Amino acid sequence: MPKNSPASTQHTVEAIYLTESRRVFASLVRLLRDFDLAEEALQEAFAAAVVQWAESGIPESPRAWLISAGRFKAIDTLRRRGKLDELKLEIAGRMDEISQANASSSNQEIEDDRLRLIFACCHPAIDRLVQVPLTLREVCGLTTEEVASAFLTSSSTMAQRIVRGKSKIRDAGIPFIIPSADDLPERLESVLTVIYLVFSEGYSASSGDSMTRADLSGEAIRLGRLLLELLPDPEVMGLVALMLLQESRREARTTSGGDIILLEDQDRTLWDRKLIDEGQSLVEQALTTRRFGAYTLQAAIVAVHAGAQSTATTDWLQIIALYDALHAMNPSPIVELNRAVALAMQHGPEAGLAAIDSIVERGELLSYHLTHAARAELCRRAGRVHDARTAYEEAIALVRQEPERRFLERRLAELK
Repeated sequence: MPKNSPASTQHTVEAIYLTESRRVFASLVRLLRDFDLAEEALQEAFAAAVVQWAESGIPESPRAWLISAGRFKAIDTLRRRGKLDELKLEIAGRMDEISQANASSSNQEIEDDRLRLIFACCHPAIDRLVQVPLTLREVCGLTTEEVASAFLTSSSTMAQRIVRGKSKIRDAGIPFIIPSADDLPERLESVLTVIYLVFSEGYSASSGDSMTRADLSGEAIRLGRLLLELLPDPEVMGLVALMLLQESRREARTTSGGDIILLEDQDRTLWDRKLIDEGQSLVEQALTTRRFGAYTLQAAIVAVHAGAQSTATTDWLQIIALYDALHAMNPSPIVELNRAVALAMQHGPEAGLAAIDSIVERGELLSYHLTHAARAELCRRAGRVHDARTAYEEAIALVRQEPERRFLERRLAELK
C-alpha cells in the first residue's frame, strides 16, 4: 500500500471517524464490556491510525483495523493497571458467549454491533428513563447536551442518568446480543424510540450551525431497515416509512446557503419519489394489519403531504383526523401543537391560535421554541402584528439551531 502525506491521512481518518467511529465503539464495548475503556481505546486507535496509515497506507478494511487496534490498546491499558490477568478468563467467556449468540442468529444474517448494543442499552433491567438517553449517547454519539435537549431536561440530570445506565450494564452483566424472538417485543418500544430520536436529530438538529445531519438520519434508516429484517412488525414498518417519507424532502428543505424553506414554499419536484413510493407502500402494509401504532399514524400524516401537489391541495381534514387518532393513542402536547397548525390550514389562523393558546394556558411547551414560532406565524397571518412580534422574540430567545434563528429573525424583521 502506498504511503500518504500526513495531511491526506489526517483528512481520511477524520472522514472515517465521522462514518465509522460509533460502529467501532460498539464492537469494542461488546468485546470489553466497559464503556469508558472502549471509549479510551477508540480514541487511541484513531490516533494510531493517523501515524501508521501515513506510513503503510489506508488498510483494505479500516473498521476492522481500528477494532483490532482498539482491542490491543485496551489490553495495554489493562496491563498498565495490573488488571489483565484477572480479566483473561472473563474476556474469554465473553468471546464464547458472543460466538454462540451470533451462531444462533446466523440464519437472520444479523452482523451489526450497533444494533446489538442498542438492545443491550434497552434491556428490561435498565430503568426506562435511562434506556433511550444511554443509547443515544453511547451508541449514536450524540453529546450529553444534545440528548438533554431531546428530552427537555438539563445536561447535568442527563449525565447522571447515562452514568447510571453504564454502571447497570457492567454490574448486571447484561449480554451484548440480539435477543431471541420471544424477548424482542418487550424491548421493541425503546429500540424504536432510539432509532427515531437519532433520525430526528439528523433530520432537524437540536442545535448548531446546520439544520440537518445526514450521517445521523442515514444511520437511523439503516438501523431501521436492519430491524425490519429481524422483526417485520407493523410498527417497525411504520417507523421505517416515517423516516423514508421525511427524508424524501431533504433536498427541498433548505437553500444552497443553508436557510430554511417552509413546506408550503418547497419545490416538490426535488422530493425523492423513490423514497416516497417505498414509504407509502410500507404505510399501506402497516395499516392493513390493523395492529399499527403511533409511528404508523405519523407516517400516514407525512404520506398525505407527500401525495399532494401543493399545500393548497393537501387534504387537511384527513390530516386533522389522523392527528386526532394519534392523540387518542398517544396523548401529547406536541401532537396537539401539530394538529393546531393543521387546523389553521383548514379553518384559518384563529382556529389554530385558539388550540395553541389552550396548550400554553395549561403551562405546557412554554420552553419549546416551536410553540412560540407557530403562534408567531399564525398571528402574522391573522394580522395581529404586536402579538406576532412578541411570539417571534420569545421563539428567538429559546432557539438553539442557527438556521432556525435566522429564519425567525427574518420573519421578525419583515414585521418591522
